[in-house]
Amino acid sequence: MGKLNHTRKAFLEDAYLSALEAKVIAIEEGGIGLDATNFYANSGGQPGDIGHFELLNGSMIAVTNTVYSKDKKSIIHCVEVNASAVKIDEKIICHIDWERRYKLMQMHSACHLLSVVCPFPITSANVGVDESRVDFDLQGASFDKQEVTEKLMALVTDNHPIFTRLITENELLANPKIVKSKNVKPPMGDGDIRLVCIGEDASIDSQPCGGTHVSETKEIGDIHIGKIENKGKENRRFRIRFGKQP
Repeated sequence: MGKLNHTRKAFLEDAYLSALEAKVIAIEEGGIGLDATNFYANSGGQPGDIGHFELLNGSMIAVTNTVYSKDKKSIIHCVEVNASAVKIDEKIICHIDWERRYKLMQMHSACHLLSVVCPFPITSANVGVDESRVDFDLQGASFDKQEVTEKLMALVTDNHPIFTRLITENELLANPKIVKSKNVKPPMGDGDIRLVCIGEDASIDSQPCGGTHVSETKEIGDIHIGKIENKGKENRRFRIRFGKQP
């Protein structure tokens, strides 16, 4: 029921938007589409948001996951009840699980810092609430987890700003080194490319990313490298965890 049009991604405009009023534009089996959402959809190694919808009659609908539609242009909010509990054009208030989201924002930002400390091609990444991992093609280089932790925490405590800006696809093509992923390239043909930048005038880092992040590095808090694992001849997996180095 309803036509699933492009969804305005309010989480890209303001990652701290914990609640948002939106209109139901589509109802599918197990999912609800909105004209706008503050729920991040699973992509780029960052899991989709969970939370709940508040209906105008006061009832609540739990959102168990958030994913992209098959064409990647719209967002589906997976719910644990029959989606027909809401109606097309109905206004609802979207509440994300803020505690979980904020941890993911901290972790995702920490992963960007790790790519600064270890400036090698990223082969895989996964952002988690308690632990995140980033795999690098180290090409024979070796790292000590204590040393990496110290460098990460230096970037955290120096409190660099984290912000976004847009560049054109031609600008990206002219500067391909800002793409740190070895296997996945930013989608082309959809307009400008979103960069996540760290440091004044992006002096620390700048790379394409569609995820959510904190606004300054000190918000990440204490983090450490829990483990560095060998995953193949050249691939090394770094596990980032919250808290001080044990």
